[in-house]
This record gives sequence, structure tokens and C-alpha cells, in this order.
Amino acid sequence: MTGLDPVTLRDARSELEASFVPGAGMLCSSLRHRGEELLAQNAGVAVYARDGATMGVPLLYPWANRLAEFDYTVAGKTVALPRDRARVALDDNGLPIHGVIGGRMAWEMSSSTAPGDCELTARMAWSEAQPELFNLFPFRHELTYTARLRAGRLEISVAVRATGTDAVPLAFGFHPYLTLPGVSRELWTVELPPMRSLVLDERQIPLESGEQLSGRSFTLGTQTFDDGFDRVAPDARFGADAGRRLELLFLEGYTCAQVFAPQGAQYICFEPMTAPSNALRCGDGLQLLAPDHRFVARFAISVSGAP
Repeated sequence: MTGLDPVTLRDARSELEASFVPGAGMLCSSLRHRGEELLAQNAGVAVYARDGATMGVPLLYPWANRLAEFDYTVAGKTVALPRDRARVALDDNGLPIHGVIGGRMAWEMSSSTAPGDCELTARMAWSEAQPELFNLFPFRHELTYTARLRAGRLEISVAVRATGTDAVPLAFGFHPYLTLPGVSRELWTVELPPMRSLVLDERQIPLESGEQLSGRSFTLGTQTFDDGFDRVAPDARFGADAGRRLELLFLEGYTCAQVFAPQGAQYICFEPMTAPSNALRCGDGLQLLAPDHRFVARFAISVSGAP
């Protein structure tokens, strides 16, 4: 495992500060507004990098959420995933979840940062040169991760360029653990955009499409969520408000989402995804990036209001 030193961006005008850990899969480990933390820290950076116990805003790569089994066939290739907890985390049902553990994906910073900088760029090549990654997802490509702080929001972009002769499946996403400090979750106002629900089995694997839902706003109270959705609009907005307002904005490339707010947790997750859970196995909603083509997915977290 590589070092876990963070790189920090600061935007004095909007009083936002964001930290990223290249040695932990470009984890966004912290987002602070006027000195207050807006991301749940859970077990911390070191445990995330070692075990995949998510926190902050992790990139879920090369697949988001769960696969129903330890194998998949896509784009003419069949992959058998090892039951190796050092590379792939397992959920409570023993299913592979969230792709490769963050500490196994070391990124190279391609732009330097200094105090006051508001943007960073990192890159990673996915190829046979890194067999512990390539054996899990044998599709040659390059990744570019860009983060910007501006106008009261953090924008995160991931660009994928297919560099081999095979198409690259696009099934990744992010898992932002948003929190509103100083206010109990029972008092948070949550806003969800129009989207279609997915019917999940007892393992949280999608079975079929559900109903089309209109946008809604409600008090979170004691409600819990671990729900999947597709047909999310390209400009969808998810919100959590308790005086200070957090919005997660779909900007480009994301069509699916998971909403996660377990019992008693002081956070809510609006998870942008390029495909539904288990898409590598079933193919539903899965896009294939043609050789020498480029795909970009972007979302933002905006912060407004007084703490």
C-alpha cells in the first residue's frame, strides 16, 4: 500500500476546503465548509485504504455497489474474481462490492497543488502492467480524475479512454457520505429528483424495473434507505438541508443512483452511477466504450447557507 498523504484544495471565497488521497484510490477524504466537516469519516482513511470500508467520497471502480456472484462475462471476456479481501471488499452477504479496494489503486498526480489552489488532476493507466488490477477487469484504458472547487461547489470528473482493442464496460460510480453537522438527521429535509425505482432482492441485487417516481421533498426522520434507481435525469439534483444546504448535482454521464441512509446514521448518500448494480453480470444499463473513444462522467456537491 502506498502512502496516504492528502492533497488539499482551498477556495477562500466560498470558504470550502477539500482533501484527496491519491494513494487511496483518489478518495475525497474531507470536505469542510467554514471549518466544519461535511463528509462522514466512519472508520477513517487507513481502514478504507486497507479494507474498503467506505467513507468520505470514494470512487467505486471498476464497478459500483454489488455483483451477484464472483464472475462476469462482458465484451467477449469471462472473469472469475478471486475471493481476496485484500483486493475486493465483501458486503454482509459475502458479495463483491465497490470494485477494487482503494489502497490498491494508486494514482499519479499530474498537476501540482500549492496553498490556495482550487483544482487538481490525477491519472492512472489500467493495463497488464498492474496484474492485480487487470486480472479483475481485463480491459485496457486510461483514467483521468479532476477535482475543482469553485462557486461554492466541489466538482469531480472522471474521464475514461479506451486504449486497447477491446471495448471497456462502464459500471463505476461514487459514494458521497454527506452530513450536516450540529443537526440531528431526523430534522434534515431531503429532496430526491424524478427517477425510476429498481426492485431489489434480499441481497440488494436489482430484479426488475419498478415505478417511475416524481420528485419529492420530505423530512428524513427515522426513515432508512438502501434503494436503487435508474432513469435519473442528466441534470438531476439531490438535496439535504438543515440551515446549511448540500446538493449533489448530476452534470454528465450518470444515469443511475443509489440512496443510502441506514438506521441511526448521521449521513445520507446520494450515489451517482454509470450503470445499475450488477450490470457487469446482467448487462442491464451497461455501456461499452469503443476502442480509442473517451467517456466523461461529472457530478458536483454544492454547499450553501449558514452553518
